[in-house]
Amino acid sequence: METASGYIIHFPDYYDELTEIEVCAKGWFAGVKVELPDGTQYPVFFYDPVRLGQDLTADAKQGRPVVAEPGLVVVPEVTRAAILEAIERLVKHGYFQHLQPLASTQPLTPINGSVQAAPAVSKDIMTR
Repeated sequence: METASGYIIHFPDYYDELTEIEVCAKGWFAGVKVELPDGTQYPVFFYDPVRLGQDLTADAKQGRPVVAEPGLVVVPEVTRAAILEAIERLVKHGYFQHLQPLASTQPLTPINGSVQAAPAVSKDIMTR
């Protein structure tokens, strides 16, 4: 765990170096949660601009001209470093104060276009 500003970043248990390479290549990643000092937790879903555009185009062709996920964050590329930096900035600027926290401690992952609870296993990172 890493600590900073009292918040914790929860990565899924399976997230490792190989997963980071795969996530960067596919351009999106779900299953991360941010836990604030008061214990509230928020899902974050990361996209890079290229993949977001591809998904929007594909969905629009299917009659769904929208891409929306809880806690959607667009970063230049989906890497661990970009995720950590984005979350640090979002916490600093009060982004999560405007969102509804998770009702449970289970991470959210997209499944067939809808977000569903995934197994409750995670690697936690406490920020500096």
